[in-house]
Amino acid sequence: MPGMEHLYFLLQLLFSMALNLLFSTTAAGEDQFIQYGSILNLDGAATVTADGVLELTNHTVHIKGHAFYPTPWQFRKSPGEIVQSFSVTFVFGIVPISSDECTDGMSFLVSPTEDFSGAQTSQYLGLLNKTSDGKQSNHLFAVELDSSQNDEFKDIDDNHIGININSLTSLQSKPAAFYDEKNGMFKNLSLVSGKEMQVWVDYDCETTHINVTLAPLSLAKPSKPLLSATYNLSTLLEDPSYIGFSASTGPINCLYCVLGWSMGIDHPAPLIDITKLPKLPHVGKKHHSKVLEIILPIATAMFILLVGTIIILLVWWRMRYAEIHEDWEAEFGPHRFSYKDLFHATDGFKNKNLLGQGGFGKVYKAVLPVSKLEVAVKRVSHESKQGMKEFIAEVVSIGRLRHRNLVQLLGYCRRKGELLLVYEYMSNGSLDKYLHCDDNKPTLDWDQRFQIIKGVASGLLYLHDRWEKVVIHRDIKASNVLLDSEINGRLGDFGLAKLYDHGTDPQATHVVGTIGYLAPELARTGKATTQTDVYAFGIFILEVTCGQRPINSHDDSSQILIDWVVENWHKGSLTHTLDRRLQNNYNADEVGLVLNLGLLCAHPFSNARPSMRQVIQYLNSEMPLPELMPTMPTNIRYSLLGLMQNEGFDQYASLPSSTAGTNNGLTTSLSSGR
Repeated sequence: MPGMEHLYFLLQLLFSMALNLLFSTTAAGEDQFIQYGSILNLDGAATVTADGVLELTNHTVHIKGHAFYPTPWQFRKSPGEIVQSFSVTFVFGIVPISSDECTDGMSFLVSPTEDFSGAQTSQYLGLLNKTSDGKQSNHLFAVELDSSQNDEFKDIDDNHIGININSLTSLQSKPAAFYDEKNGMFKNLSLVSGKEMQVWVDYDCETTHINVTLAPLSLAKPSKPLLSATYNLSTLLEDPSYIGFSASTGPINCLYCVLGWSMGIDHPAPLIDITKLPKLPHVGKKHHSKVLEIILPIATAMFILLVGTIIILLVWWRMRYAEIHEDWEAEFGPHRFSYKDLFHATDGFKNKNLLGQGGFGKVYKAVLPVSKLEVAVKRVSHESKQGMKEFIAEVVSIGRLRHRNLVQLLGYCRRKGELLLVYEYMSNGSLDKYLHCDDNKPTLDWDQRFQIIKGVASGLLYLHDRWEKVVIHRDIKASNVLLDSEINGRLGDFGLAKLYDHGTDPQATHVVGTIGYLAPELARTGKATTQTDVYAFGIFILEVTCGQRPINSHDDSSQILIDWVVENWHKGSLTHTLDRRLQNNYNADEVGLVLNLGLLCAHPFSNARPSMRQVIQYLNSEMPLPELMPTMPTNIRYSLLGLMQNEGFDQYASLPSSTAGTNNGLTTSLSSGR
């Protein structure tokens, strides 16, 4: 009916006008504006709530959201002229959802386009991707508010503000802070505090200075900016350009919110009236009030029965979810998960959620109840001894590792006689199930295997050389390499890892690891070093390439993989050791490279092994692989050469005479290698 259509259109128009009256105010003039929750051009997860809060993300991990002013802006008075001075101010808040941490961040941006469909989430903040990062054709200016530290972009910490030009690597960055006029010092701020803060971005066309200032919402603009950089935006910005905001989450979800913003070109940005701003949303776990004590004048039998029943239930409840808490653990609070949450996330650690098990515990798939984040939970037996504090400190430190080829350790939980380690979940499981499977099961082609080897090598280089401390993994093997949704190899299970400062000597410790991957000098010195990791990586290379376990049991005998490969090397038939399931579908040069590299890394003498930096250079063909030279007669097994150096090995293991040189007798803290 025509009359009804006109009425429906009129109601839509009135509703739109009402929203603008409620949630927006626009200053007069074409060169400035001020908005409080106005209608914007939104995409991805971005939305404007009924209260007028612009939420760029929601309660989901690995998502992105964008919001732009509805029309583009001209930053030049006429074509060919310089970009005019401009200033922007906005009020934002970052609200953690399930913990005190957030990943990854948000940004204010100026861009020639509103289309960011090709941008990635997580560390790319919804702005760029691996291919576009750093390209001059982006014409992108941004101010990032980053709540994660990503070494690939040279981030200074996990709580900083940066000025970005066409790249996620900041032109200038500083830890979040504001200038305190009272004492004349900069005072630190936490971006993920869940509190409102205000940012001012000012560009002076005459000096080409860019200033970024930060302060709590209750304070006026400080006299000194937090960040200052010199960059001629006339060489960067295009006309017209869009202005707005972008945000993305990583493995930990978070709300990135904007409460109001304003902009002026060739004018100061209009002041934001904080009395008109909406309130930040409250999320996270609700704190339930304690059960009120019931006081009754007459102690009847029914009351006694009720109280007795309640006491019994409370005792049972506390025993079911009992955890070990000590005073020193308070400093690690943000990294600790409650046992109750992990119990419910795994449906009570039922076998239907079991992902795998090994010598150090079982691993379960879990979905955290509040954040709905998929994680893997590993249950490890432990005794509460003096070294537990140092162990937990190392677990928390390892949780700060950020690399695309490492599985992120999110935190831990202690309960009675067990320790629970919480990891990022990898959808394709562990590598060994693709290597050691029946012929009728799917396996990996050579290109995938080669990329996995390079990926694990890159992760080990980061652990050994590029992080703030030296991290020795101590248990590198195929079952500890997990595959993400794109079949990228990611080294996981840091439950045995040890840390020490660069330039210091690691101390002797209890021998741990997996039979077949242990460097021979471990039995003699008890010291796990980067070279013992390199040895295990060499065995791992041979395992991936040959599709064979380090020790294969056949009836009453055992075959050691490295001895078998060396035997073929002596015969000149090295490529005969390649996994037969590859069916001649491989790159012969790459296969020859990795087999020789595996033997070099697993050399029985530690001083002959390369560093992981050299391994990367060999794999990338940046440096030729040195020629392997026979060090002993061919009738002496390769695995026996290292053991010939060892003394005092029997305190950790026994070597039956029938299997001498095979390491089959190792029993102390050693898993089975499967």
